[in-house]
Amino acid sequence: MHQQIDLEALCAERGLRITEQRRVIARVLSESEDHPDVEQLHRRANAIDSKISIATVYRTVRLFEEAGILDRHDFGDGRARYEPAPEAHHDHLIDVETGKVVEFVDPELEALQRQIAEKLGYRLVDHRMELYGVRIDRED
Repeated sequence: MHQQIDLEALCAERGLRITEQRRVIARVLSESEDHPDVEQLHRRANAIDSKISIATVYRTVRLFEEAGILDRHDFGDGRARYEPAPEAHHDHLIDVETGKVVEFVDPELEALQRQIAEKLGYRLVDHRMELYGVRIDRED
């Protein structure tokens, strides 16, 4: 389900100065099928350009996050994980044993969340849902 988003193009749209190192980091994030943390991003970007430091990765993800083109997640493993800000909303199911993150969309759930907000006297403007579970078909 992970949709590929061109962070480099979004940087240009938002008027961010794009250095070669930022371009590499944006490309690594855009091509990621998972939700990497800063250390994983650094390893991947450094494999492309060995001059990219961990400090550069930290500064770049902070810049991208502030510009609204990168979402930060905390999936309960103590590491901030990142993904390009999706164009379409989705939720996450995290396998607490393996750390695997499954993205999903459920229209009935979305409708129920809106109904709950309205019942409580609110109009829902945004939300984030993270479910945590263990596989039920695993061998013990």
